Amino acid sequence: MQYAVLWGLEHRKLEGIESIGVDEVQWQKGHKYLTLVYQIDNGRKRLLWISKDRTAKTFLRFFRMLGKERCGTLKFVCSDMWKPYLKLIAKKAGQAIHVLDRFHIMQKMNKAIDEVRAGEARQMKADGYEPILKHSRWCLLKRSENLTEKQTVKLSELLKYNLRSVRAHLLREDFQQFWEYVSPGWAGKCLDQWCTRTMRSQLELMKKVARTLRNHRELLLNWFRAKGALSSGVVEGFNNKVKLTTRKSYGFRTYEAIETALYHNLGALPEPDFTHRFW
Repeated sequence: MQYAVLWGLEHRKLEGIESIGVDEVQWQKGHKYLTLVYQIDNGRKRLLWISKDRTAKTFLRFFRMLGKERCGTLKFVCSDMWKPYLKLIAKKAGQAIHVLDRFHIMQKMNKAIDEVRAGEARQMKADGYEPILKHSRWCLLKRSENLTEKQTVKLSELLKYNLRSVRAHLLREDFQQFWEYVSPGWAGKCLDQWCTRTMRSQLELMKKVARTLRNHRELLLNWFRAKGALSSGVVEGFNNKVKLTTRKSYGFRTYEAIETALYHNLGALPEPDFTHRFW
């Protein structure tokens, strides 16, 4: 497998890459991450590059590998809101439309809702109130269409109360209409109105999310300027495959072995002709 991967990396073609997505995945305990870059063009999706650690220097090595000329042909780049990524993408691929990954935005919002729920549940228990928030986590975090029958009943009960957790959940549901717009102008108005309402909500964790979205307003609106050129969730789909490959390779403890397995499974590499190899 290692021979096949090395041969494939040496003979693969890197021309015509227009869209890339970058993310990180934890591969070992103790905050040990892999930085991964994928090609996410329509009709051509593959793992382009992988390296240890999650730093700006690590990501910089990808741009050096790709080369200045190929970097200049990139049209779209998808990433999360990590500041070192944002700065490096603006420097090395400034001509590309930089789109913030929808999954990470909603993940940040869900994390805030979950922290509001956990804090409110602790406070209610300390004050001696009935634990009505017990078993309510996924009722508040899931989309309404994904709720089970039991969770739907639980959520309908919670909506009768003026809880901070419920208000945070409703703000998240209200934000979902942002993704349904087509025009960047109208989407921007929707975002501004949502941020204004959230800043008046007295929910500090949700207000923090609103401030983050305001600070990244133009990058958020690039989602609509891309006009559907990027497939929603493709980067997260690749990340799930990476995690699955890593779990299957649990017996291989070195980074080199994991790297080989990931390139072999996700790199769409050309295969060597073993029939002409002398053994």
